[in-house]
Amino acid sequence: MTEPLQGKRVALLVVDGFEQIEPTEPKRELEQAGATAQIVSLADGRVKGWQHTDWGDAFNVDVPLDSVNESDFDALMLPGGVMNPDALRQNEQAVAFVRSFVDQLKPVAAICHGGWMLAEADVLQGRGVTSYPSIQTDLENAGAVWVDDNGLITSRNPHDLPAFNAKLIETIAAG
Repeated sequence: MTEPLQGKRVALLVVDGFEQIEPTEPKRELEQAGATAQIVSLADGRVKGWQHTDWGDAFNVDVPLDSVNESDFDALMLPGGVMNPDALRQNEQAVAFVRSFVDQLKPVAAICHGGWMLAEADVLQGRGVTSYPSIQTDLENAGAVWVDDNGLITSRNPHDLPAFNAKLIETIAAG
């Protein structure tokens, strides 16, 4: 069996409060497809997930954001949860990291509230995206057309993970 993502590196950008299933399921799928999927965060150490209504597990940060740049990766995945992108969008280095992937036409995937980072990076003008329904207006106000697909990989919520993961792998493999 061939691994379509052999040799590819994917950054998963998170801080404390990410919806736990949103990076863990894609990470598992990416790694099964042969990619190296790394948790990138604002600090060294560990980050803590959120499971719907309470704190979840702690995960090791593979590499701090200030030690990497877009050229180190083939793709970027932006998990949601309300706290995660809300904190990240207040950090200019994180916003610039996201913008650099879009500028270099590398695959960028955002799920749930992860689309907030795309709005903050000012990369949505005229682009079709989807998200958790509560941020639809935010994305539209940033210039997005709220739809289901267009080259940016976005998702409404964790229930979309099977289709989200398949599209993420397909897009990275084609890139």
